[in-house]
Amino acid sequence: MADCVFCGIVAGSVPAFMIASEDAGLAFLDLRPVFPGHTLVIPRDHIETLPDLPKEQIPGYFGLVQRVAVAVQAGLEADGTFVAMNNTVSQSVPHLHTHVVPRRRKDGLRGFFWPRTKYGADLEATEIAEKIRAALPAS
Repeated sequence: MADCVFCGIVAGSVPAFMIASEDAGLAFLDLRPVFPGHTLVIPRDHIETLPDLPKEQIPGYFGLVQRVAVAVQAGLEADGTFVAMNNTVSQSVPHLHTHVVPRRRKDGLRGFFWPRTKYGADLEATEIAEKIRAALPAS
């Protein structure tokens, strides 16, 4: 896609601090990191969200995400990583991307970035779980 910055990185017309370039995708540093070493992993094809990722690309893509998570932790001597993606809402670039953020104990990042709540009762949780289960695509 011509106006997609991530497609520009794939094409080589937009510079990036590259970590990996493979058939399954690319990994490069986020220019506005949560912490230094914050890495983005993208598929080569212009795929906007996780539901759009073809089934046959899932193993390669998430294998790359997994290896990047290992490399970020080991290479930066971090205590762990935070791995996340947005789909449509809060997705700053409409091209599937997975964030791999190095974490250290007491680094100031507090869990998720949104308020947490509780279910009012087990019945509410059960009904919601049933709705999601009913919409779950077959494997």
